Amino acid sequence: MNSKNQVSFNRMDEGSVEDYALLHSLETDYVKGLPDRIINALLRLDDTLGGYQVTRLQHSLQSATRAEADGADIELIVAALIHDIGDELAPENHSQMAASIIRPYVRAEVTWILEMHGVFQYKYYGDKVGLNPDERERWRGHQWFDRCEQFCGDWDQMSFDPEYESKSLAHFTTMITEMFTRPAFDPAILKEPF
Repeated sequence: MNSKNQVSFNRMDEGSVEDYALLHSLETDYVKGLPDRIINALLRLDDTLGGYQVTRLQHSLQSATRAEADGADIELIVAALIHDIGDELAPENHSQMAASIIRPYVRAEVTWILEMHGVFQYKYYGDKVGLNPDERERWRGHQWFDRCEQFCGDWDQMSFDPEYESKSLAHFTTMITEMFTRPAFDPAILKEPF
């Protein structure tokens, strides 16, 4: 006997219209909680990967604060805030994870910047760890190359300073909520194919 809050099937191809209506309803409610889960994931960055003079959360807050101070729009500010959110679960491809998380809610340019920021960062340290600091050059000429270069050069790589006065996570909460409650994959927001 199944609960009223569970589907009746064991295989997806055996599900009924009622089963999928239930799942859709539950998923819709779950999606509404995404901003809170993003905030919680950011808070977990306060206790990850040591060795730096700042926590990953402080680094993220510094990056977003710098983006805001430079007049970036909400999409780039939130991107700067969550750009390393994948460090916990995807340390070898955190850039792609962050891009996947934000992709349904922002223009394609922002997604590309987040996806590429890991490679673009090699410019600042690659020669010290056996990576090609010019790896990003293969994308020179791409329409968003300069924007990614700005993201990395002015916001990301600059944000490991324990003396920098960044804004608090509370300051960015409204932006996070606004961003992650947008309709997913809204053509008016995406503006470019993903």
